[in-house]
Amino acid sequence: MTGRRYSPRTAAPRRPGRGRRPGHRRRRAQGVDAACVLATAALAAVLFPQARQELARHGSSIATIAVAALAVGALILLLVKAVRRGASAWAARRRRPEGWDVRLLLDSLHHTEFEEAVRDLMRRDGARDAVRVGGAGDNGADVKGTDPAGRRWVIQCKHRRDGAAGAAVGTPDLHVLNGTGRPVHGGDVVVLVTNGRFTGPAKEFARSQRLHLVDRHLLNEWSTGSTPLWDLLSHLPAPRRHPPAIRRGRQALPNESR
Repeated sequence: MTGRRYSPRTAAPRRPGRGRRPGHRRRRAQGVDAACVLATAALAAVLFPQARQELARHGSSIATIAVAALAVGALILLLVKAVRRGASAWAARRRRPEGWDVRLLLDSLHHTEFEEAVRDLMRRDGARDAVRVGGAGDNGADVKGTDPAGRRWVIQCKHRRDGAAGAAVGTPDLHVLNGTGRPVHGGDVVVLVTNGRFTGPAKEFARSQRLHLVDRHLLNEWSTGSTPLWDLLSHLPAPRRHPPAIRRGRQALPNESR
């Protein structure tokens, strides 16, 4: 979702005795850093003579071990930085679920991140209660939420690492979803979303069971545009409640909201 913008606020008067001097936390942090530096220097002063003696006795073996330790430490540091960089990039993109290209972003996600992306797209479109429930024992549902019309959505996600070139989603996956989407999860709209494709029999089965399919092309239209999924799909059940009387691009007239 989009990042929050916090407006500046006037500082409230502090209670007597509980105030902090300006820069207190900064000076405290600097003091902790200085103490750490002094402790490190003292430890080095104690250990350096002993290390020098051991180095004189076993110079070659100690040097080899030190070089190996430095190499391993540098490799671990690089791996940690790469993981943090990747997590930060995904977190930043997840806060902006508009313009999510299937090929450039969604194909590269882990399957759990793909489920989170679908959840965030539902939230973007107005399903504020959308949650990811995928995992062991999910009974065929990965994302659930309620649209502005009050309809309960139950979504199963199938991520394909190779996108359209990956294995097509077939009827076995739809059998599970069809058996639990309405009876177990109470869904009004039951959907299977994939960044790949569906087999012909799967499409026929979905049509006969009132299941909705979102393939790679429809997913790209949904994720890169601003149209909610419920406006992209057809043959949806009747709304449980009327959405706010606002038309796209203009406010509803008084006689339209009655």
